[in-house]
Amino acid sequence: MSTPHHEVAVIGAGFAGIALGVGFLEAGIDDVVILERADEVGGVWRDNTYPGCACDVPSALYSLSFAPNPGWSRTYATQPEILDYARRVAREHGVERLIRFQTEVTDARWEDDAQHWRITTTRGELTARVLITALGPFGDPKLPDIPGRDTFAGTTFHSARWNHDHDLRGERVAVIGTGASAVQFVPEIQPLTEHLTVFQRTPTWVLPRMDLRAPALQRALFRRVPAAQRALRGLIYATIEGLGLVGFVDVRFRAPYEAAGRFQLRRQVADPELRRKLTPQYMLGCARAVLADRYYPALGQPNVAVVTEPIEEITPRGVRTADGVEHEVDTIIWGTGFDVPPKRHRVVVGRTGETLADTVVTDVRSYLGTTLRDFPNLFTILGAFSAGGNQSALFMIENQVRYVVDAVRTMRSQGIGVVEVRPEVEAAFVAEMRERSEGSVWETGGCNSYYTDANGRNQGLWPNWSWEYRRRTRTFDVESYETTPVREPAHAALA
Repeated sequence: MSTPHHEVAVIGAGFAGIALGVGFLEAGIDDVVILERADEVGGVWRDNTYPGCACDVPSALYSLSFAPNPGWSRTYATQPEILDYARRVAREHGVERLIRFQTEVTDARWEDDAQHWRITTTRGELTARVLITALGPFGDPKLPDIPGRDTFAGTTFHSARWNHDHDLRGERVAVIGTGASAVQFVPEIQPLTEHLTVFQRTPTWVLPRMDLRAPALQRALFRRVPAAQRALRGLIYATIEGLGLVGFVDVRFRAPYEAAGRFQLRRQVADPELRRKLTPQYMLGCARAVLADRYYPALGQPNVAVVTEPIEEITPRGVRTADGVEHEVDTIIWGTGFDVPPKRHRVVVGRTGETLADTVVTDVRSYLGTTLRDFPNLFTILGAFSAGGNQSALFMIENQVRYVVDAVRTMRSQGIGVVEVRPEVEAAFVAEMRERSEGSVWETGGCNSYYTDANGRNQGLWPNWSWEYRRRTRTFDVESYETTPVREPAHAALA
Protein backbone atom coordinates (compact mmCIF):
# COMPACT_ATOMS: atom_id res chain seq x y z
CA MET A 1 0.00 0.00 0.00
CA SER A 2 1.51 3.33 -1.06
CA THR A 3 2.03 6.23 1.35
CA PRO A 4 -0.63 8.95 0.93
CA HIS A 5 0.78 12.16 -0.54
CA HIS A 6 -0.60 15.69 -0.40
CA GLU A 7 0.48 18.97 -1.87
CA VAL A 8 0.14 20.69 1.51
CA ALA A 9 0.02 19.41 5.09
CA VAL A 10 -0.89 21.71 7.97
CA ILE A 11 -0.27 20.88 11.64
CA GLY A 12 -3.01 22.31 13.85
CA ALA A 13 -6.67 23.24 13.42
CA GLY A 14 -6.86 26.37 15.54
CA PHE A 15 -7.62 29.74 13.98
CA ALA A 16 -4.40 29.62 11.93
CA GLY A 17 -5.18 26.17 10.54
CA ILE A 18 -8.75 27.18 9.75
CA ALA A 19 -7.63 30.37 8.00
CA LEU A 20 -5.09 28.39 5.96
CA GLY A 21 -7.78 25.94 4.92
CA VAL A 22 -10.05 28.75 3.77
CA GLY A 23 -7.19 30.48 1.95
CA PHE A 24 -6.12 27.39 0.04
CA LEU A 25 -9.66 26.45 -0.94
CA GLU A 26 -10.36 29.95 -2.22
CA ALA A 27 -7.13 29.76 -4.26
CA GLY A 28 -8.27 26.50 -5.85
CA ILE A 29 -5.71 24.44 -3.96
CA ASP A 30 -7.63 21.57 -2.40
CA ASP A 31 -5.01 18.81 -2.03
CA VAL A 32 -4.56 19.91 1.56
CA VAL A 33 -4.68 17.93 4.79
CA ILE A 34 -4.90 19.49 8.25
CA LEU A 35 -3.56 17.26 11.02
CA GLU A 36 -5.20 17.88 14.40
CA ARG A 37 -4.37 15.91 17.56
CA ALA A 38 -7.73 16.65 19.23
CA ASP A 39 -11.22 15.68 18.14
CA GLU A 40 -12.41 19.14 17.10
CA VAL A 41 -11.15 22.52 15.91
CA GLY A 42 -10.41 25.50 18.12
CA GLY A 43 -6.85 25.19 19.38
CA VAL A 44 -6.26 27.30 22.47
CA TRP A 45 -9.97 28.14 22.68
CA ARG A 46 -10.85 24.45 22.73
CA ASP A 47 -8.28 23.54 25.38
CA ASN A 48 -8.72 26.43 27.82
CA THR A 49 -12.08 26.05 29.52
CA TYR A 50 -11.24 27.47 32.95
CA PRO A 51 -13.89 29.63 34.67
CA GLY A 52 -13.91 33.17 33.32
CA CYS A 53 -11.86 32.34 30.21
CA ALA A 54 -12.26 35.13 27.66
CA CYS A 55 -10.31 37.10 25.08
CA ASP A 56 -8.41 40.26 26.00
CA VAL A 57 -8.81 41.76 22.50
CA PRO A 58 -12.23 43.23 21.65
CA SER A 59 -14.25 40.65 19.74
CA ALA A 60 -14.87 42.95 16.77
CA LEU A 61 -11.14 42.69 16.03
CA TYR A 62 -10.43 39.22 17.41
CA SER A 63 -12.16 37.56 14.48
CA LEU A 64 -11.25 36.69 10.91
CA SER A 65 -11.78 39.55 8.49
CA PHE A 66 -13.51 37.31 5.92
CA ALA A 67 -15.95 35.97 8.53
CA PRO A 68 -17.47 38.87 10.49
CA ASN A 69 -19.70 37.95 13.41
CA PRO A 70 -22.36 40.59 14.12
CA GLY A 71 -23.67 38.53 17.04
CA TRP A 72 -20.86 38.92 19.58
CA SER A 73 -22.58 39.25 22.94
CA ARG A 74 -19.91 41.32 24.72
CA THR A 75 -17.04 43.70 24.11
CA TYR A 76 -14.70 40.81 24.96
CA ALA A 77 -15.99 37.44 23.80
CA THR A 78 -15.95 34.49 26.18
CA GLN A 79 -14.28 31.14 25.46
CA PRO A 80 -17.49 29.23 24.60
CA GLU A 81 -18.53 31.97 22.18
CA ILE A 82 -15.12 32.07 20.46
CA LEU A 83 -15.04 28.28 20.16
CA ASP A 84 -18.50 28.26 18.59
CA TYR A 85 -17.30 30.92 16.14
CA ALA A 86 -14.26 28.81 15.15
CA ARG A 87 -16.44 25.75 14.60
CA ARG A 88 -18.88 27.74 12.47
CA VAL A 89 -16.15 29.24 10.27
CA ALA A 90 -14.61 25.80 9.67
CA ARG A 91 -17.99 24.30 8.83
CA GLU A 92 -19.35 27.10 6.64
CA HIS A 93 -16.15 27.46 4.60
CA GLY A 94 -15.72 23.74 3.94
CA VAL A 95 -12.54 23.37 6.00
CA GLU A 96 -13.81 20.44 8.08
CA ARG A 97 -13.43 18.04 5.15
CA LEU A 98 -9.69 18.77 5.06
CA ILE A 99 -9.09 17.89 8.72
CA ARG A 100 -7.90 14.58 10.12
CA PHE A 101 -8.90 14.67 13.76
CA GLN A 102 -7.17 12.68 16.52
CA THR A 103 -4.03 12.63 14.39
CA GLU A 104 -0.96 13.84 16.23
CA VAL A 105 2.28 14.43 14.36
CA THR A 106 5.13 12.55 16.04
CA ASP A 107 7.85 13.15 13.43
CA ALA A 108 8.29 15.23 10.26
CA ARG A 109 11.52 15.03 8.23
CA TRP A 110 12.59 16.69 5.02
CA GLU A 111 13.71 14.32 2.22
CA ASP A 112 15.85 16.14 -0.35
CA ASP A 113 15.76 13.51 -3.10
CA ALA A 114 11.98 13.24 -3.04
CA GLN A 115 11.42 16.99 -2.53
CA HIS A 116 8.89 16.39 0.19
CA TRP A 117 8.27 16.07 3.92
CA ARG A 118 7.76 12.59 5.37
CA ILE A 119 5.30 12.91 8.23
CA THR A 120 4.66 10.27 10.87
CA THR A 121 1.45 10.51 12.88
CA THR A 122 -0.39 8.46 15.46
CA ARG A 123 -2.61 7.24 12.61
CA GLY A 124 0.00 6.40 10.02
CA GLU A 125 2.46 7.99 7.63
CA LEU A 126 2.06 10.44 4.79
CA THR A 127 4.16 12.78 2.66
CA ALA A 128 3.60 16.37 1.62
CA ARG A 129 5.32 18.77 -0.75
CA VAL A 130 4.77 21.66 1.65
CA LEU A 131 4.51 21.52 5.46
CA ILE A 132 3.01 24.33 7.55
CA THR A 133 3.10 24.51 11.34
CA ALA A 134 0.05 26.28 12.74
CA LEU A 135 0.51 25.17 16.33
CA GLY A 136 0.22 28.49 18.09
CA PRO A 137 2.33 29.48 21.11
CA PHE A 138 -0.13 28.43 23.84
CA GLY A 139 -0.69 24.73 23.25
CA ASP A 140 1.64 23.09 25.76
CA PRO A 141 1.02 23.92 29.45
CA LYS A 142 4.16 24.64 31.46
CA LEU A 143 4.72 23.25 34.95
CA PRO A 144 7.63 24.80 36.90
CA ASP A 145 10.37 22.52 38.13
CA ILE A 146 9.63 22.85 41.86
CA PRO A 147 11.01 20.18 44.23
CA GLY A 148 8.35 17.80 45.49
CA ARG A 149 5.84 18.74 42.79
CA ASP A 150 4.68 15.13 42.41
CA THR A 151 4.42 14.44 46.15
CA PHE A 152 1.30 16.49 46.80
CA ALA A 153 -1.48 14.28 48.18
CA GLY A 154 -4.37 16.49 47.06
CA THR A 155 -5.71 17.42 43.64
CA THR A 156 -3.60 19.34 41.13
CA PHE A 157 -4.24 20.57 37.59
CA HIS A 158 -3.11 23.28 35.18
CA SER A 159 -5.52 26.06 34.23
CA ALA A 160 -5.30 24.93 30.58
CA ARG A 161 -6.46 21.45 31.59
CA TRP A 162 -9.15 22.47 34.06
CA ASN A 163 -10.65 19.64 36.10
CA HIS A 164 -14.35 20.42 35.91
CA ASP A 165 -15.22 17.27 37.86
CA HIS A 166 -13.41 18.58 40.92
CA ASP A 167 -15.55 20.71 43.24
CA LEU A 168 -13.66 23.60 44.83
CA ARG A 169 -16.46 24.56 47.21
CA GLY A 170 -15.30 24.70 50.81
CA GLU A 171 -11.70 23.81 49.89
CA ARG A 172 -8.37 25.39 50.70
CA VAL A 173 -6.97 26.20 47.26
CA ALA A 174 -3.53 27.34 46.14
CA VAL A 175 -3.07 29.19 42.86
CA ILE A 176 0.54 29.28 41.68
CA GLY A 177 1.12 31.99 39.08
CA THR A 178 -0.58 35.31 38.43
CA GLY A 179 -0.53 35.65 34.65
CA ALA A 180 -3.39 36.33 32.26
CA SER A 181 -5.25 33.07 32.97
CA ALA A 182 -5.08 33.40 36.75
CA VAL A 183 -6.32 36.97 36.56
CA GLN A 184 -9.45 35.63 34.88
CA PHE A 185 -10.19 32.53 36.97
CA VAL A 186 -9.26 33.79 40.45
CA PRO A 187 -12.36 36.05 40.74
CA GLU A 188 -14.53 33.11 39.62
CA ILE A 189 -13.28 30.58 42.18
CA GLN A 190 -12.68 32.94 45.12
CA PRO A 191 -16.31 32.92 46.37
CA LEU A 192 -16.36 29.09 46.28
CA THR A 193 -13.31 28.42 48.39
CA GLU A 194 -12.90 28.31 52.14
CA HIS A 195 -9.49 29.91 51.67
CA LEU A 196 -7.58 30.90 48.55
CA THR A 197 -3.80 31.37 48.64
CA VAL A 198 -2.34 33.09 45.59
CA PHE A 199 1.41 32.62 45.16
CA GLN A 200 2.78 35.56 43.22
CA ARG A 201 6.33 35.78 41.90
CA THR A 202 5.97 39.00 39.89
CA PRO A 203 3.01 41.41 40.10
CA THR A 204 1.16 42.00 36.85
CA TRP A 205 0.16 45.32 35.30
CA VAL A 206 -3.65 45.35 35.40
CA LEU A 207 -5.58 47.92 33.37
CA PRO A 208 -9.34 48.62 33.34
CA ARG A 209 -11.24 46.19 31.13
CA MET A 210 -14.60 47.95 30.80
CA ASP A 211 -16.31 44.88 29.37
CA LEU A 212 -19.90 45.62 28.35
CA ARG A 213 -22.77 43.52 27.08
CA ALA A 214 -23.51 44.28 23.43
CA PRO A 215 -26.97 45.88 23.10
CA ALA A 216 -29.48 44.12 20.88
CA LEU A 217 -29.73 47.32 18.82
CA GLN A 218 -25.99 47.20 18.09
CA ARG A 219 -26.12 43.57 16.99
CA ALA A 220 -29.09 44.32 14.73
CA LEU A 221 -27.23 47.26 13.21
CA PHE A 222 -24.17 45.12 12.48
CA ARG A 223 -26.35 42.51 10.77
CA ARG A 224 -28.10 45.03 8.56
CA VAL A 225 -25.17 47.39 7.98
CA PRO A 226 -21.93 45.35 7.91
CA ALA A 227 -19.97 48.53 7.20
CA ALA A 228 -20.78 49.69 10.73
CA GLN A 229 -19.01 46.70 12.24
CA ARG A 230 -16.09 47.18 9.87
CA ALA A 231 -15.82 50.78 11.05
CA LEU A 232 -15.73 49.64 14.69
CA ARG A 233 -13.12 47.05 13.79
CA GLY A 234 -11.00 49.76 12.17
CA LEU A 235 -11.30 51.99 15.23
CA ILE A 236 -10.23 49.20 17.59
CA TYR A 237 -7.38 48.28 15.24
CA ALA A 238 -6.06 51.84 15.32
CA THR A 239 -6.37 52.04 19.11
CA ILE A 240 -4.45 48.81 19.69
CA GLU A 241 -1.90 49.72 17.02
CA GLY A 242 -1.08 52.76 19.15
CA LEU A 243 0.50 50.43 21.72
CA GLY A 244 3.47 50.34 19.38
CA LEU A 245 4.34 53.77 20.77
CA VAL A 246 5.08 52.05 24.08
CA GLY A 247 6.55 48.87 22.64
CA PHE A 248 9.20 49.99 20.16
CA VAL A 249 8.99 53.76 19.59
CA ASP A 250 9.79 55.27 23.00
CA VAL A 251 9.26 53.79 26.46
CA ARG A 252 8.15 57.23 27.73
CA PHE A 253 4.82 56.73 25.95
CA ARG A 254 3.96 54.21 28.70
CA ALA A 255 3.19 57.03 31.18
CA PRO A 256 -0.59 57.35 30.61
CA TYR A 257 -1.07 53.58 30.59
CA GLU A 258 0.88 53.15 33.83
CA ALA A 259 -1.12 56.00 35.37
CA ALA A 260 -4.32 54.12 34.52
CA GLY A 261 -2.93 50.95 36.11
CA ARG A 262 -1.87 52.74 39.31
CA PHE A 263 -5.25 54.47 39.55
CA GLN A 264 -7.01 51.13 39.22
CA LEU A 265 -4.80 49.67 41.96
CA ARG A 266 -5.42 52.59 44.35
CA ARG A 267 -9.14 52.59 43.66
CA GLN A 268 -9.67 48.85 44.14
CA VAL A 269 -7.16 47.90 46.85
CA ALA A 270 -7.53 49.73 50.16
CA ASP A 271 -4.98 47.75 52.18
CA PRO A 272 -1.57 49.46 51.75
CA GLU A 273 0.40 46.24 52.34
CA LEU A 274 -1.57 44.33 49.71
CA ARG A 275 -1.25 47.29 47.36
CA ARG A 276 2.53 47.22 47.82
CA LYS A 277 2.62 43.52 46.91
CA LEU A 278 0.57 44.13 43.78
CA THR A 279 2.55 47.12 42.50
CA PRO A 280 4.68 46.16 39.44
CA GLN A 281 8.36 47.09 39.57
CA TYR A 282 8.92 46.98 35.81
CA MET A 283 7.76 49.09 32.88
CA LEU A 284 4.31 48.46 31.49
CA GLY A 285 4.59 46.54 28.23
CA CYS A 286 7.75 44.69 29.24
CA ALA A 287 5.57 41.66 29.99
CA ARG A 288 2.01 41.11 28.92
CA ALA A 289 -0.37 43.51 30.66
CA VAL A 290 -3.87 42.26 31.42
CA LEU A 291 -7.29 43.86 31.37
CA ALA A 292 -9.44 43.10 34.42
CA ASP A 293 -11.96 44.82 36.68
CA ARG A 294 -12.59 42.01 39.18
CA TYR A 295 -9.11 40.68 39.96
CA TYR A 296 -8.01 43.23 42.55
CA PRO A 297 -11.33 43.16 44.45
CA ALA A 298 -11.12 39.35 44.62
CA LEU A 299 -7.63 39.50 46.14
CA GLY A 300 -8.89 41.87 48.81
CA GLN A 301 -11.53 39.46 50.14
CA PRO A 302 -11.14 38.08 53.71
CA ASN A 303 -10.63 34.48 52.52
CA VAL A 304 -7.71 35.37 50.20
CA ALA A 305 -4.00 35.66 50.95
CA VAL A 306 -1.37 36.86 48.47
CA VAL A 307 2.00 35.25 49.20
CA THR A 308 5.13 36.73 47.64
CA GLU A 309 7.74 34.62 49.44
CA PRO A 310 9.47 32.31 46.92
CA ILE A 311 8.21 28.73 46.83
CA GLU A 312 10.80 26.32 48.20
CA GLU A 313 9.02 23.02 47.68
CA ILE A 314 5.69 21.26 47.30
CA THR A 315 4.91 18.95 50.21
CA PRO A 316 2.28 16.23 50.53
CA ARG A 317 0.13 18.71 52.46
CA GLY A 318 0.72 21.92 50.55
CA VAL A 319 3.30 24.54 49.62
CA ARG A 320 6.36 25.49 51.67
CA THR A 321 7.85 28.93 51.06
CA ALA A 322 11.36 30.24 51.68
CA ASP A 323 10.36 31.70 55.06
CA GLY A 324 9.71 28.16 56.32
CA VAL A 325 5.91 28.45 56.34
CA GLU A 326 3.97 25.45 55.07
CA HIS A 327 0.68 26.54 53.51
CA GLU A 328 -1.66 23.56 53.83
CA VAL A 329 -4.13 23.24 50.95
CA ASP A 330 -6.48 20.70 49.41
CA THR A 331 -5.98 21.65 45.75
CA ILE A 332 -3.19 23.26 43.74
CA ILE A 333 -4.02 25.03 40.47
CA TRP A 334 -1.10 25.87 38.22
CA GLY A 335 -1.52 29.20 36.44
CA THR A 336 2.02 29.07 35.12
CA GLY A 337 1.51 29.64 31.41
CA PHE A 338 2.83 27.68 28.46
CA ASP A 339 5.99 26.33 26.90
CA VAL A 340 6.97 28.93 24.33
CA PRO A 341 7.93 27.93 21.70
CA PRO A 342 5.77 24.78 21.74
CA LYS A 343 7.49 21.51 22.56
CA ARG A 344 5.77 20.04 19.51
CA HIS A 345 8.25 21.94 17.33
CA ARG A 346 10.76 19.26 18.32
CA VAL A 347 9.15 16.82 15.90
CA VAL A 348 9.96 18.95 12.82
CA VAL A 349 13.45 18.01 11.55
CA GLY A 350 15.15 19.99 8.80
CA ARG A 351 17.81 19.16 6.24
CA THR A 352 20.72 19.23 8.73
CA GLY A 353 19.00 17.26 11.50
CA GLU A 354 18.22 20.41 13.47
CA THR A 355 14.67 20.57 14.83
CA LEU A 356 12.43 23.59 14.60
CA ALA A 357 12.66 23.88 18.39
CA ASP A 358 16.46 23.91 18.20
CA THR A 359 16.40 27.10 16.13
CA VAL A 360 14.98 28.96 19.11
CA VAL A 361 17.32 27.45 21.70
CA THR A 362 20.55 28.01 19.76
CA ASP A 363 19.96 31.29 17.95
CA VAL A 364 16.52 32.61 17.10
CA ARG A 365 16.10 33.12 13.38
CA SER A 366 13.47 33.31 10.68
CA TYR A 367 12.42 35.34 7.69
CA LEU A 368 9.18 37.23 8.27
CA GLY A 369 8.47 34.74 11.05
CA THR A 370 7.39 32.38 8.29
CA THR A 371 10.37 30.57 6.73
CA LEU A 372 13.83 29.38 7.84
CA ARG A 373 16.99 28.28 6.05
CA ASP A 374 17.70 24.54 6.20
CA PHE A 375 13.93 23.91 6.38
CA PRO A 376 12.87 23.73 2.72
CA ASN A 377 9.17 24.01 1.88
CA LEU A 378 8.37 24.69 5.54
CA PHE A 379 6.22 27.63 6.60
CA THR A 380 5.50 28.61 10.20
CA ILE A 381 2.61 30.69 11.49
CA LEU A 382 3.53 33.11 14.30
CA GLY A 383 7.18 32.12 14.10
CA ALA A 384 10.05 34.23 15.46
CA PHE A 385 9.48 37.99 15.12
CA SER A 386 5.95 37.74 13.73
CA ALA A 387 3.67 37.85 16.78
CA GLY A 388 1.87 41.15 17.14
CA GLY A 389 3.27 43.09 20.07
CA ASN A 390 0.76 45.81 19.35
CA GLN A 391 -1.93 44.02 17.38
CA SER A 392 -4.39 41.12 17.43
CA ALA A 393 -2.80 37.74 16.74
CA LEU A 394 -5.50 37.02 14.17
CA PHE A 395 -4.49 40.09 12.15
CA MET A 396 -0.91 38.84 11.97
CA ILE A 397 -2.07 35.30 11.19
CA GLU A 398 -4.16 36.44 8.23
CA ASN A 399 -1.17 38.27 6.77
CA GLN A 400 0.97 35.14 7.01
CA VAL A 401 -1.78 32.97 5.55
CA ARG A 402 -1.98 35.22 2.48
CA TYR A 403 1.82 35.01 2.06
CA VAL A 404 1.91 31.21 2.42
CA VAL A 405 -1.00 30.61 0.04
CA ASP A 406 0.66 32.85 -2.54
CA ALA A 407 3.91 30.90 -2.07
CA VAL A 408 2.22 27.61 -2.94
CA ARG A 409 0.42 29.26 -5.84
CA THR A 410 3.78 30.56 -7.11
CA MET A 411 5.38 27.12 -6.79
CA ARG A 412 2.56 25.70 -8.90
CA SER A 413 2.65 28.33 -11.61
CA GLN A 414 6.45 28.36 -11.98
CA GLY A 415 7.05 24.61 -11.66
CA ILE A 416 9.05 25.04 -8.46
CA GLY A 417 9.65 21.90 -6.41
CA VAL A 418 11.59 23.44 -3.51
CA VAL A 419 11.78 26.91 -1.96
CA GLU A 420 14.22 27.82 0.79
CA VAL A 421 14.93 31.30 2.07
CA ARG A 422 18.35 32.60 1.06
CA PRO A 423 20.79 32.69 4.02
CA GLU A 424 21.67 36.33 3.40
CA VAL A 425 17.99 37.30 3.30
CA GLU A 426 17.30 35.57 6.61
CA ALA A 427 20.42 37.08 8.19
CA ALA A 428 19.45 40.58 7.06
CA PHE A 429 15.94 40.15 8.46
CA VAL A 430 17.22 38.93 11.86
CA ALA A 431 19.70 41.83 12.00
CA GLU A 432 16.85 44.25 11.24
CA MET A 433 14.72 42.74 13.99
CA ARG A 434 17.59 42.91 16.48
CA GLU A 435 18.28 46.55 15.65
CA ARG A 436 14.64 47.58 15.87
CA SER A 437 14.20 45.72 19.18
CA GLU A 438 17.10 47.52 20.86
CA GLY A 439 15.72 50.07 23.30
CA SER A 440 12.22 48.61 23.12
CA VAL A 441 10.28 48.15 26.34
CA TRP A 442 10.44 44.39 25.74
CA GLU A 443 14.24 44.45 26.16
CA THR A 444 14.74 47.38 28.56
CA GLY A 445 11.61 47.22 30.70
CA GLY A 446 13.18 45.31 33.59
CA CYS A 447 11.42 41.95 33.37
CA ASN A 448 11.47 38.55 31.70
CA SER A 449 8.65 37.33 29.50
CA TYR A 450 7.77 34.47 27.20
CA TYR A 451 8.69 36.54 24.17
CA THR A 452 12.30 37.16 25.22
CA ASP A 453 15.18 34.68 25.27
CA ALA A 454 17.55 33.79 28.12
CA ASN A 455 19.59 36.92 27.36
CA GLY A 456 16.54 39.20 27.51
CA ARG A 457 16.40 39.75 23.74
CA ASN A 458 13.16 39.85 21.84
CA GLN A 459 12.59 36.52 20.11
CA GLY A 460 8.92 36.63 19.24
CA LEU A 461 7.39 40.03 18.60
CA TRP A 462 7.32 42.04 15.38
CA PRO A 463 9.06 45.31 16.38
CA ASN A 464 7.26 47.53 13.90
CA TRP A 465 3.80 48.68 12.89
CA SER A 466 1.48 45.86 11.87
CA TRP A 467 0.52 47.61 8.64
CA GLU A 468 4.20 47.40 7.65
CA TYR A 469 4.11 43.64 8.20
CA ARG A 470 0.98 43.46 6.09
CA ARG A 471 2.76 45.32 3.28
CA ARG A 472 5.78 43.04 3.39
CA THR A 473 3.71 39.85 3.29
CA ARG A 474 1.19 40.96 0.67
CA THR A 475 2.75 38.71 -1.98
CA PHE A 476 5.33 35.93 -1.95
CA ASP A 477 8.74 37.43 -2.81
CA VAL A 478 10.19 34.46 -4.67
CA GLU A 479 13.40 36.40 -5.36
CA SER A 480 14.23 36.05 -1.64
CA TYR A 481 14.37 32.28 -2.01
CA GLU A 482 16.60 29.66 -3.56
CA THR A 483 14.37 27.58 -5.81
CA THR A 484 14.69 24.14 -7.37
CA PRO A 485 12.49 22.94 -10.25
CA VAL A 486 10.15 20.01 -9.76
CA ARG A 487 12.00 16.77 -10.40
CA GLU A 488 10.49 14.08 -12.58
CA PRO A 489 8.63 11.96 -11.92
CA ALA A 490 6.69 14.46 -9.80
CA HIS A 491 3.76 13.72 -7.57
CA ALA A 492 0.40 14.15 -9.22
CA ALA A 493 -0.30 17.28 -7.19
CA LEU A 494 2.35 19.21 -9.13
CA ALA A 495 2.61 17.11 -12.30
